[in-house]
Amino acid sequence: MNSSLDLLHPYPFEKLNQLFQDIQPVNLPLIPLSIGEPKHPAPEFVKQALQNNFQHLSTYPNSKGIPELRQSIANWLTRRFALQSVSAEQQILPVSGTREAIFSFVQALVNREDAPYVVMPNPFYQIYEGAALLAGAKPYFINCTQENGYLGDFDAVPAEVWEKTALLLVCTPGNPTGAVLSKEQFKKLIALSDQYNFVIASDECYSELWFEQAPVGLLEVCAEIGRHDYKNCVVFHSLSKRSNLPGMRSGFVSGDANLLAPYLKYRTYHGAAMPVQHQWASIAAWDDEQHVEDNRIQYRAKFDLFQNELGHLLPLKKPDAGFYYWLQVEDDEAFARKLLQEANVKVLPGRYLSRDTLQGNPGENHVRMALVADIAQCEQVIERLKKIL
Repeated sequence: MNSSLDLLHPYPFEKLNQLFQDIQPVNLPLIPLSIGEPKHPAPEFVKQALQNNFQHLSTYPNSKGIPELRQSIANWLTRRFALQSVSAEQQILPVSGTREAIFSFVQALVNREDAPYVVMPNPFYQIYEGAALLAGAKPYFINCTQENGYLGDFDAVPAEVWEKTALLLVCTPGNPTGAVLSKEQFKKLIALSDQYNFVIASDECYSELWFEQAPVGLLEVCAEIGRHDYKNCVVFHSLSKRSNLPGMRSGFVSGDANLLAPYLKYRTYHGAAMPVQHQWASIAAWDDEQHVEDNRIQYRAKFDLFQNELGHLLPLKKPDAGFYYWLQVEDDEAFARKLLQEANVKVLPGRYLSRDTLQGNPGENHVRMALVADIAQCEQVIERLKKIL
């Protein structure tokens, strides 16, 4: 087997299972807030679109996706991020969920003979690290801490690291922190990309779950500075969080056509094309905004509920966007065990989403709490936590 597989860490949920293996929870129904799997109902009109296109079960999907889906995505990007133009033919690729796409993009991009760096936030979505290691690159972690607003200190990265960087991965809104990069921060990163000739990949899968202000996107900043070819910039978006469709595995990559052309070649061999019936259902989702606003309203209500009912018991800080609390605690593993044992509520210790660095582990003594359950279950969580806290 590929010896690089030995470099991979266990997935966070494997570690969680080990942490909980000796616990006998209180006799209450389990409420999992440990995994970012939306539990709001999928839109009915998307289900109908799937049913209307079942004949495509007999159709092989094309790696590039159907033109109608690429155009639907182009229209959405243009509306959402005020783009002057985006080519549905050359600057958009539908993908089978962004987890698959982020992993495969790194494999296609990295020249393993160079053994470059892939720079990423810490804590992070574990696919970033695994993709870098299996591509023959070296992860370089930027600690996201309370002191830097959970956005990382890019100025602290040594020049010798940037000189050997092939790819910078950013996640905005952040998983797990919910922090959002500003236009000025994006402009600084674009300038660094130009100086050192690396690619920026912005994971924006939580961009539509916001409270007061819609998060800025990388392509939006490119357009603002006149970079309409999006040179060395790509973004990843998904219907999983935006439209409560994690099981449909539908997302897209958009940006620099000079990067997407060879990436499409890779994908043709990779064989992860989205089923045609899912593509037609995706069009229905990207073309509609009302269900997205309804979704935001539900998340706003849940965060307000937690703030009002538990804010005096826990140091709850409402994120800039997304559906996670990144909660500071004295001991993240002990806190997670307590919640499972005494309330049968699952949360994820922050150290499982981070790596040790010379400056410490920035996820340690935090827990990630995903407000994905419906409002009734969230009310149950609140009542249980009140009793044990």
